[in-house]
Amino acid sequence: MVKYFGNLISNWLLSLGVNDAVAQVITNYTALLLVFILAIIVFFIARKLLFHFVRIFVKRSKTNWDDILADKKVFNRLAYLAPAFVINILTPVVLPAYPQTAEFIQLVLNIYIIIIALLFFQSLLNAFNQIYQGFEIAKSKPIKGYIQIVLTILYLIGGIVIVSLLAGKSPMALFVGLGTISAVLMLVFKDSILGLVGGIQLSSNEMIKIGDWISMPKYGADGNVTDITLTTVKVQNWDKTITTVPTYALVTDYFKNWRGMEESGGRRIKRSINIDMQSVKFCTPEMLERYKKFQSVSEYVDKRDKEISGYNTKNNIDNSILVNGRRQTNIGIFREYLKSYLSNNPRVNMDMTFLVRHLQPTEFGIPIEVYFFSKRQEWAIYEDIQADVFDHILAVIPHFDLKIFQNPSGADFVKVFEK
Repeated sequence: MVKYFGNLISNWLLSLGVNDAVAQVITNYTALLLVFILAIIVFFIARKLLFHFVRIFVKRSKTNWDDILADKKVFNRLAYLAPAFVINILTPVVLPAYPQTAEFIQLVLNIYIIIIALLFFQSLLNAFNQIYQGFEIAKSKPIKGYIQIVLTILYLIGGIVIVSLLAGKSPMALFVGLGTISAVLMLVFKDSILGLVGGIQLSSNEMIKIGDWISMPKYGADGNVTDITLTTVKVQNWDKTITTVPTYALVTDYFKNWRGMEESGGRRIKRSINIDMQSVKFCTPEMLERYKKFQSVSEYVDKRDKEISGYNTKNNIDNSILVNGRRQTNIGIFREYLKSYLSNNPRVNMDMTFLVRHLQPTEFGIPIEVYFFSKRQEWAIYEDIQADVFDHILAVIPHFDLKIFQNPSGADFVKVFEK
């Protein structure tokens, strides 16, 4: 058909008195233009047909992998090969007298086909990665970094082939030449190589996976891992900002992974409150009678009182002086109260480590530390549990004749001067 239109154009030009050689040139290149127009028409028809058949196939299929392939435009890439096929067949037909032009067009077509092939494999591998992410194993064994290294290799090979076509040399000669510039390539692809090594170590040792909560103060990262690539790990912080951390840095630098806490069934609460040491004292009989009315420690106080009274009587202890014999202290009863209060708190996980202890006394008083695990790990609920516990502790301390240590404020000095 193209040859038929070419003859029509040639006869028309000759009828106008155009020189035969000029008419032949105009006819050939006009025919070439018609070939390109035909190639564009074929492209739109091919894309329309592919879209139609793919849509029918996707609707009838019960799986979702074909939806992902369609969404990533894997099939659409194939339509771009149709015009190249048309031009490749018809160019030698319309330009038999211009082999250099035909050769140039063939070179451009070859480069075009390589680029389309690379885009096709990119879409295919991205679709495969998305399909893989639908499996549970993807959280602990992400493959996005490996796909990126495969794409890098493919683009490197494609680039070398394109350069070899333009230079008119064999691709193998360029591959051999790469050995001489390997040091430069190592420098250029340093981050990718380190990222690949780091990604393999992270994956094989299960150091991190998508969805983990990690903290890395050096990079300002504190949140959930949302993506793991060849060169970076993306972390969405709690303030909804995004921090990108070099993949290899997670192997060489310090970071904290909270996955163990989330999987354990509890979240640790470790906090202390400073008691004024001047308020620590032996319990008088009046104090003991008052403490026996506290339901959480009444049984303990009564039992210990009988035990200590029996010991002091048996050993003829002079009870007129409290320093003699054995005595209960208000801070000791307070510690028992905290144990009872926390063990009866339904939001405390008693299957995990539980302590109420003294720490080293300092110039700021004697710290009483509570160490336990909440049953809920969610940040807001965890903070509520912690706040509720210490609200209660702060309110109950005066009932045990204890005082919280607190540095004097400006108001305290005003009261002193007013006196």
